[in-house]
Amino acid sequence: MPEKIPAKKSRGSDAGRDWRAIKSLLPYLWPRDARSMQTRVVLSMCALCCSKIANVYVPLLYKYLIDAFSTPAALIQLPILLLIGYGIARVLASAFGELRDTIFVNVSQGAMRTVARQTFEHLHRLSLRFHLDRRMGGLSRAIDRGIKGIEFLLIFMIFNILPTLLEIGLVCVILWRMYDVRFALVTGGTIVTYILFTLAITEWRMPFRRAMNDMDSEANTKAIDSLINYETVKYFGNEAHEAMRYDKALAGYERAAVRGQISLSVLNFGQAIIIAVGLGVVMSMAGHAILLHTMTLGDFVLVNTYLVQLYMPLNFLGYVYRQIKQSLLDMEEMFALGDVPAEVTDAANATALHITNGALEFRNVTFGYDPNRTILHDVSFTVPAGKTVAVVGPSGAGKSTLTRLLFRFYDAQQGTIGIDGQDIRNVTQTSLRAAIGIVPQDTVLFNDTIFYNIAYGRPSASRSEVENAAEMARIHQFIASLPDGYNTRVGERGLKLSGGEKQRVAIARMLLKQPAMLLFDEATSALDTHTERAIQSALRDVSRNRTTLVIAHRLSTVVDADEILVLCHGRIAERGTHAHLLDQRGIYFRMWTQQQEIERAKEIVERAATTDETAA
Repeated sequence: MPEKIPAKKSRGSDAGRDWRAIKSLLPYLWPRDARSMQTRVVLSMCALCCSKIANVYVPLLYKYLIDAFSTPAALIQLPILLLIGYGIARVLASAFGELRDTIFVNVSQGAMRTVARQTFEHLHRLSLRFHLDRRMGGLSRAIDRGIKGIEFLLIFMIFNILPTLLEIGLVCVILWRMYDVRFALVTGGTIVTYILFTLAITEWRMPFRRAMNDMDSEANTKAIDSLINYETVKYFGNEAHEAMRYDKALAGYERAAVRGQISLSVLNFGQAIIIAVGLGVVMSMAGHAILLHTMTLGDFVLVNTYLVQLYMPLNFLGYVYRQIKQSLLDMEEMFALGDVPAEVTDAANATALHITNGALEFRNVTFGYDPNRTILHDVSFTVPAGKTVAVVGPSGAGKSTLTRLLFRFYDAQQGTIGIDGQDIRNVTQTSLRAAIGIVPQDTVLFNDTIFYNIAYGRPSASRSEVENAAEMARIHQFIASLPDGYNTRVGERGLKLSGGEKQRVAIARMLLKQPAMLLFDEATSALDTHTERAIQSALRDVSRNRTTLVIAHRLSTVVDADEILVLCHGRIAERGTHAHLLDQRGIYFRMWTQQQEIERAKEIVERAATTDETAA
């Protein structure tokens, strides 16, 4: 199966994986054909540099102020000018920072939007096999986490970590040029030691954090599971047992939390020692220089301020590092989705399907979802233009597989499927699916209004066309009787509607599409007998003179078909009209007889129930 994401362990080392994630993001931050975005990136980087230069210049002005005020003969206007300059520098540092964010927000949001859209579009290009193998919630979470990972990475790495490294470099250069290389080495060494220590301890702490999260999730799961099954707990008197299971999970969390707090204390204490040692060494060097009259009091304050100023943004380095690692992992997982190859693709020279009369042909089709288990064996049949052919048979015979192959959710391993003489593998999937309308066995609706769900068949349709389709599907009166009418929301997967109501919405949606060919896969399976007969009449009117393939379990719905195929174990066992198949007294005859007996038993039960109600 080609649509499998490789296991994460096989994707190389952590560093290699992180670099791949960053490399995958770079084209979105510097789009080739978007000059405006490139200009924004350049301007935001310029604003970032200006902000850091202003930020580095603030302590220098502070030094000059202290020196000016320390001089008894200082002119009044000099400190005032320095005070004004000091205020302007602080304002500029903040202003350039905000300007940087304002300019870059279009780039970051545009990158997130583009990545999300492209991943979403790619998921729709993947085959049904991929989506059946994956949990939809997991795919949604992968995209959501990936987008949030991009956002975090851009905010903290580009506008926090990298600027801080730039500021460290500027400060070291200033200390080197103004004083001595020793001040630059001590300051740089202190910060580098601080960073390396923080990263090392954070890596050490990660298993403790994961254990805390796992134990917290386990305790929460056990509590919810127990409370959801409240009645079962009471039935068996297992309150003490449930409390013990919950307490066991809490005990695991307690142990992990203790280790986590101890490791956090080690991190905080180690950071404090490193900064204290760095500050002590720098202040001792500066104090000694003051005694030697090679440095002023302002110089003493300057070197101390620089070290504290560099330390502040690194205070949350452990948290930022953990989040960046997680963000890179989430991004890598999302980008991996985009690397999954599509199983079913358009041919390089694919053309649009050209419908002349809509004749459908399955020729020697063999197919299996798994190579070791074949579902269809050398199946051949034709649905002449404007005719109706029904496929019946027991569950698991491969009836619904025919619809999946016709829509090219999968490609047959052998044989061909043609429409008007055109192999469907040689036409575009878009034109193929536009030509076929389907009412599936399991109708799933969008969590939106009834109008939206019907109009989904043709989003450009007018309200009158939507209502006309609803009337043909015998559901207009029901919709009109609802308080909100067509604006009634159907709930998640259409759960606010009954099975029959959902089926009729699906029929209306298909009718609105106005396809050249029709496909009914157990289209009336969820309807009662009365509604089924009414809709069958409407479907007969709609399918008249249209090529129609009907997949059915209830044989009474296909007695008028031009030809009936009996599919058994993936092979066509019988074929013919309803009367012809009954005369053969084979599989179809036995199925018909059995279903008729069941229908008669239902009618007897319904009649008896009606009689009892009347008597009461």
